[in-house]
Amino acid sequence: MKTTIQHLLSIVLILGLSTGLDAAGSSPKKPKETAEERERAAIQLYNEGTALLFESDFRDAEKRLKQSLKKNKELAEAHNNLAFALRKQGPREYSAALKHYNKAIELNPKLAEAYMYRGVLHVGMGNAELASADLTILKGLSPKLATELEWVIENGKEKEPARFFGVTEAQS
Repeated sequence: MKTTIQHLLSIVLILGLSTGLDAAGSSPKKPKETAEERERAAIQLYNEGTALLFESDFRDAEKRLKQSLKKNKELAEAHNNLAFALRKQGPREYSAALKHYNKAIELNPKLAEAYMYRGVLHVGMGNAELASADLTILKGLSPKLATELEWVIENGKEKEPARFFGVTEAQS
């Protein structure tokens, strides 16, 4: 009987030690980010990405804006500015840029900047008819941006150096 009790105690002791070792070897879990914290982080990353656009650092802007969208995929302005960063990296990124301009417009149909530079993208892709359709919508949203897009359509290219007419500004 004594050996059976000693045997059971040994098993309990071994199980207890192994459980404790597992717990000791694991890393502590991070507290889950609140919705408010995620939104603040999304805006911060968006603002950092937008600042990089104004420095013409399109690759790093792309990274920050993608991080922003991981925090909040519904941020239309981040889709717009990511599309801009992609478009400025050349024709191999046009398809991805178009998807983000379209998403920005889907999320916020009154986001004039997205129509402006989607129209510029259409010109770059040789789709003047689609650019003209964006111009028609843009005339009702922002006459100033419409004038700029009209110039691009007429001249078949953007003004140089880039003036960032269609980049949405920092948010708070």
